[in-house]
Amino acid sequence: MYDAAGLRANTLDDLMRLAIERLISTGACLSASKGPMRELTGVLVELTNPRARLSRTETRGKPFSCLGQLCWYLARVNDVGFISYYLPKHKEDAEDGSLFGGYGPRLFDWNGVNQVSEVTSLLRERPTSRRAVIQVYDRGDIIGGHKDVACTCTLQFMIRDGRLHMLVAMRSNDIFLGLPHDFFCFTMLQEIVANDLGVELGSYKHVVGSLHLYDKDTDQAREFLAEGFQSTKSPMPEMPRGDPWPSVKILLEAESAFRSQPVPPSFRYERLHEYWADLVRLLEVYRYWKEDDARGMESVLRGISSPIYRAFIEKKISDLGGRNSLLQGGGPLTL
Repeated sequence: MYDAAGLRANTLDDLMRLAIERLISTGACLSASKGPMRELTGVLVELTNPRARLSRTETRGKPFSCLGQLCWYLARVNDVGFISYYLPKHKEDAEDGSLFGGYGPRLFDWNGVNQVSEVTSLLRERPTSRRAVIQVYDRGDIIGGHKDVACTCTLQFMIRDGRLHMLVAMRSNDIFLGLPHDFFCFTMLQEIVANDLGVELGSYKHVVGSLHLYDKDTDQAREFLAEGFQSTKSPMPEMPRGDPWPSVKILLEAESAFRSQPVPPSFRYERLHEYWADLVRLLEVYRYWKEDDARGMESVLRGISSPIYRAFIEKKISDLGGRNSLLQGGGPLTL
């Protein structure tokens, strides 16, 4: 019937491959509120290198929407206009212009408590503590019939052997659409907290009550598998040591400007370490992509420091060229 599973790999792509293959071959068929799916229950997924958090595939390489979602969390808001700029599908779950299950307020302003700050302070005072747990899913989430309810239950941080390990508990996780974004956002938060504490980055573990693949996404999931194994030598660069929060603040200021100002602002990249500057550049590329501005994207590409991001930007430029060719030729447009 339902089999618990343990999956462990060094990169996001390797983990997704293992999980999708197991779901397709042994997942139990289930009819759910969002459609038929295959499901595994009680799954433990471990990413041994949390910096290998970006898919290198054509199908699941989503650095722009992943970074946008992270900024949405870090900005401590649940405004649907913010997140739908990167992930338009979220508009379907909006209630009065916001998402009830938005993580930002729950992480950073939960009934007046900044849970991220509190667990960081706890671990600074007591490095071996087992109490550094952030609650995301609330008892009120089981009532009220909200369209959007948090899928994450808790985030636990533990320092062992000088490394910050993270264990995230999920009640439900969509392997194809949700998991790549979850892994990116949570491992980035893990690295931010590790740097704040001045410790090394440890492993990332992800426990899921229901890990599933919807039937409507199965063909695309097979396309992902057909792309073959990806490089395991291209993780994101290491976050610069020291207090990360001043750089996070500048990142969020840049994100807001690129998303909301009518004219793309001129950002002074010398303000930031190249690690953070590259993340700002990704946000600038996305703004230019939204405006069909290939020249703007190419100008940003020339300033990118880390080679891992070049392929993603080049693909955006290529996609934009193909999109414009279809529009000029009057052919069908599929994004």
